[in-house]
Amino acid sequence: MNLSFTKTLMAVFACAIVMTSCNREGCTDPAATNYEENANTDDGTCEYAIDAPATYEFTDANGNNTVSYTGQRQRLNMLSEMTSYLKSANTPGTALDAATLLAMYANDGYTWEDTEGLDMTGSSKQLKNKTVGGDVFYTDMFEGYMNGIAEASATTVAGVTDGSAGQTGVVLSTTNPAKQYLQDGQGQEWTQLIEKGLMGACFMYNISSVYLASGKMDVDNSTPVDPAAGKYYTAMEHHWDEAYGYFTDAVDYPDNGTNRFWGKYANSREVVLGSASKISEAFRLGRAAISQDNMVVRDAQIEVINRELERLAAGTAIHYLNDAITDFGDDALRNHELSEFKAFLQAAQFVAGTSVTTAEVEHLLEDLGEDYYNVTTASITEVRDELAALAGLTDVADQL
Repeated sequence: MNLSFTKTLMAVFACAIVMTSCNREGCTDPAATNYEENANTDDGTCEYAIDAPATYEFTDANGNNTVSYTGQRQRLNMLSEMTSYLKSANTPGTALDAATLLAMYANDGYTWEDTEGLDMTGSSKQLKNKTVGGDVFYTDMFEGYMNGIAEASATTVAGVTDGSAGQTGVVLSTTNPAKQYLQDGQGQEWTQLIEKGLMGACFMYNISSVYLASGKMDVDNSTPVDPAAGKYYTAMEHHWDEAYGYFTDAVDYPDNGTNRFWGKYANSREVVLGSASKISEAFRLGRAAISQDNMVVRDAQIEVINRELERLAAGTAIHYLNDAITDFGDDALRNHELSEFKAFLQAAQFVAGTSVTTAEVEHLLEDLGEDYYNVTTASITEVRDELAALAGLTDVADQL
């Protein structure tokens, strides 16, 4: 073997050794418990030792509370008070005032009950400018619903009380005499479209597409906002807390049984989907990760939250389609449940990365039709199965 060939062969072997070393896979994050110092390519196996607290309570090194979502609690209270007012229209002879509803929505000149003393009246917090970022398409839609229910409620004062196909009015349940709902001539119920609709367009949108998105997450996480004013949290911690506050304002969720809005419906889907436990655990773990400046774990929890929020919205929509099939012969209940379905379906489009896109929502609503007096069990089932396939819920659709 000549010297030149030997040198060439040795060079090939050396190159192979270097290439093997360069391509060694493993966990490359020094913050991980299984970090491999000699790994050059991350293989996605990193593990992190971050303990999430049992409740949503976080403090700094000096024991100062670092959690704040008062603005979100105000908005939850605003929608609660608005919903109570809306539901009063289900009693014939009770007229709602459109100006009052619009003032509630924009927090413009309305005096809130404010039983928690949150200074809601006259504050800058409102539902309207948080509805899909104040997009006029959506704010006009909700204000249209508010004007619609006010006008319809006035007809019951005038003596037109019985709703039916083609006739706006209060529709009484034939199977549960305690249930009655003010609905339009197509069976659509304004109260459900407003309450559940704002749960999606305001609360869900802000959780997923605003506060857990890059614009609010790619911010300072090293300096407290204003300790002198009691703001011991960083900007990133605060944004995460605001997302949590739109989901629930209960520190001990899901153990707190008095929850409302998304916290309430997540509890309702817990047995089949595990919504309450999965979402609350991800919120607590993600917040703990932020406090320990671990963005890998934080981002993993954002993915969990978004995935589970989509399943929650779609799963709840499917639940109401199932109820509508069960109650198909009862106009009041069927229409009520289909109105809830519509609002929860629309909520799914506001989750970041959702499979239930705006185009899919419009397609499914078109398939069902706008006249709930003329739907069929076949059309309801078809929409249910298509939505289940979109959201990956086919295997559990019958159980929701």
